[in-house]
Amino acid sequence: MLKKLFMLFVIVGISSAINAQIKTPQASPAAKMEQVVGLTDVKVEYSRPAMKGRTIFGNLVPFGEVWRTGANANTKITFSDDVTIGGKELKKGTYAIYTIPNQSSWEVIFYSDATNWGNPAKWDETKVALKTTVEVTPMPKKIETFTLSFDDLSNNSGVLGISWENTYVGVKFEVPTDKTTLKSIETAMAGPTKNDYFQAATYYHTEGKDLKQALEWMKKATVGDDPAFWYLRRMSLIQADLGDKAGAIATAKKSLAAAEKAGNADYVKMNKESIAEWSKK
Repeated sequence: MLKKLFMLFVIVGISSAINAQIKTPQASPAAKMEQVVGLTDVKVEYSRPAMKGRTIFGNLVPFGEVWRTGANANTKITFSDDVTIGGKELKKGTYAIYTIPNQSSWEVIFYSDATNWGNPAKWDETKVALKTTVEVTPMPKKIETFTLSFDDLSNNSGVLGISWENTYVGVKFEVPTDKTTLKSIETAMAGPTKNDYFQAATYYHTEGKDLKQALEWMKKATVGDDPAFWYLRRMSLIQADLGDKAGAIATAKKSLAAAEKAGNADYVKMNKESIAEWSKK
């Protein structure tokens, strides 16, 4: 009986040892980041090697040679819309990012095959979807870990930043926000709601387009009883930018009253400040 129990414990111990898994951190941990730029979804997946006392560019990463731009599997970027980089169109989809670093500039390559582990075994020039050259910006402080970032975001563009050691390069990409928005406005105006008028007017106002048209849309958005205080707020700002301070003040007072009724302190404050500012002129 004791012998049988002993053998059972031995079997259980061996089984536990076989099933045990040793977990250690990756030398180059994986990272993902997503960003909406205007109306375009952009996603990046990459691995992040560290300097670890090494000289990177011109040594670990040689100048003038194709680099995987990170570690392990391909660094990948995905665009949900066609974008423009360096004046050239890049179709929506997923691409591997390869680079050719040099001291004063880098070539950045968007490669249509993103399934490689590092560089392709055989480089296929027909898979180069787009290539652009960007200048190097020296960094005053060393970046220990290879880092990609979304920088200088606007409604119409963004910059993919590449940082490591004391080097930064930024790849600007332009997105079709204006084209997409104008098309949606045109479609919505075929049977618009008050919110459609408000959204269209807000876009025209923030992008500095036809303010008279924006005001006409806001007038349609605010017809009837009890228009929303944020609608009235936008209308007052458009009137002010058109030079109609008296009209802007009158509309802001309506927005103020509605905001007070709704208990929205932010809009109460903004309207009071605008009324005071416009009253001085």
